[in-house]
Amino acid sequence: MFNRFTRGTVTISVATVTGLVLSTLPAVPMQSELLQPPPRLGDTAAIQIRVDNPQVKPTVKIGAQTYPAYLVSGNRYRAFIPSTPLEKPGVRNVEITADGKTQQIPVNFADRQFRIQRINLPPGKAGVQATEYELKRVAALKATVSPIKFWNGAFQAPSKAPTSTPFGVKRYYNGKFANDYYHRGLDYAGAVGSAVTAPAAGKVVMVGYVKDGFRVHGNAIGVDHGQGVVSIFMHLSRIDVTEGMMVQPGDVIGAIGTTGASTGPHLHWGLYVNAVGVEPAQWRQTSFE
Repeated sequence: MFNRFTRGTVTISVATVTGLVLSTLPAVPMQSELLQPPPRLGDTAAIQIRVDNPQVKPTVKIGAQTYPAYLVSGNRYRAFIPSTPLEKPGVRNVEITADGKTQQIPVNFADRQFRIQRINLPPGKAGVQATEYELKRVAALKATVSPIKFWNGAFQAPSKAPTSTPFGVKRYYNGKFANDYYHRGLDYAGAVGSAVTAPAAGKVVMVGYVKDGFRVHGNAIGVDHGQGVVSIFMHLSRIDVTEGMMVQPGDVIGAIGTTGASTGPHLHWGLYVNAVGVEPAQWRQTSFE
């Protein structure tokens, strides 16, 4: 959806895009345009905001939740609104404020069906609990927000293996339904030792090993792509990077394994936007500015 309004000396233009590249639309007063397809549950909506004064950073909110806006170029800002399979479909009223002027922009998240999967963990892995150290490290990764945008263009697949479990799947573990759970990523069914590569540029900010307490995630890598976008790679057999390293798309960072709470060899790639697990496939199909 594209909406534009002018009040006093402030002009705010907003575009929400899914599956399309953000573009600058002509500055025609009170023009609105819906760009299809609309975002679905689990997708990331991109909000583009144009202000008269680039020194005036806009605020973007839905209810009490604030989403950071980053300067893209000139007087254009961009904010990401993530959604999850646990939410209800429908309109989110996004409140945008700049220089004391406020406007609400409706963004509609379409419904989407997610599979149900039954997982039976083998003896020794059923009932495995994450350690406090593991939980703290992963929580810190998901909350990472860097002002710099490292990625450029659409993300690449982190493995050449075929995908197995898609994003958003609900699960029964050993016959018990996992409430408030959804599969926060994509699984790639590769052989042990096959390469895992960086899907986009970023900084390695987390490296975790089973021997150090990563019981559930297994050997894992966290990469900060910038501006609240981070990746996690789980169940690895090998890790080839260290914390602080910069990686580029296609760089080998590790290898597929079956460490942690895993029923067989695979890579779990999770993508988080503003600490929310979102559909990675959308980021492979969309070149977010």
